[in-house]
Amino acid sequence: MSALLQIENLSVRFGGVRAVQNLSFTVNEREILGLIGPNGAGKSTVFNLIDGIVPPDEGRILFAGRDITSAKPYHVVRYGIARTHQIVQPLGGLTVLANCMVGACFGYENMPLSRARDTAREVLELVGLAERANSLASQLTVGGKKRLELARALCARPTLLLLDEVLAGLNPAEIAHMVSIIRGIREHGISILMIEHLMQAIMSLSDRVVVLNTGQKLAEGTPQQVANDRAVIEAYLGDPKLVAKFVQRPQDIP
Repeated sequence: MSALLQIENLSVRFGGVRAVQNLSFTVNEREILGLIGPNGAGKSTVFNLIDGIVPPDEGRILFAGRDITSAKPYHVVRYGIARTHQIVQPLGGLTVLANCMVGACFGYENMPLSRARDTAREVLELVGLAERANSLASQLTVGGKKRLELARALCARPTLLLLDEVLAGLNPAEIAHMVSIIRGIREHGISILMIEHLMQAIMSLSDRVVVLNTGQKLAEGTPQQVANDRAVIEAYLGDPKLVAKFVQRPQDIP
């Protein structure tokens, strides 16, 4: 596998707080990389650095061989990176279809309206929202809004998708459905970097896992390696027997 995204010695401060410190990792093509850690570890800040919301103080970000360090968000999405947000904020006064068309029009391919509409319908079918295409986004349930957030990002036609806690607030059936969608996205050739606190899901989905603590990389490896790392268990995961069960029983997540 070749590296699609390279994070090299990335650091940023907010006042006197070191939110991210000398962080390096890669995301390979067609890979799902999990990014985990306790609240305040710097995970969402890493996403904000990658997509240009926050400029780093040190280090650089390479995407598909291009240096995108400090690039503006509207440039980053045109390079082929799209993201979801932990707190979803759909355009409530627009239909579900129109929300997705926005992603297509301002994404990687800068689609005209006619093509954006076709792309939006295709993606809504993928995430199970085709029947709600003409509903207002504000009328969706929490689970529906999470799927719309994902659909809007997919309509940007990314080669790298950043998922920020897309499973948070979902019931077990919705989680299983979302996990199935994420697996399907990877099968379409899209690499995924995902933040998630639901350990059973992240351990089942990820090829590799990076663990952050106080803005620094605490560990990196396969889910099994991370689950057995004593420093990770002490800082974040807790009961090693419970974590091992999640790693050894990925079939529990459909």
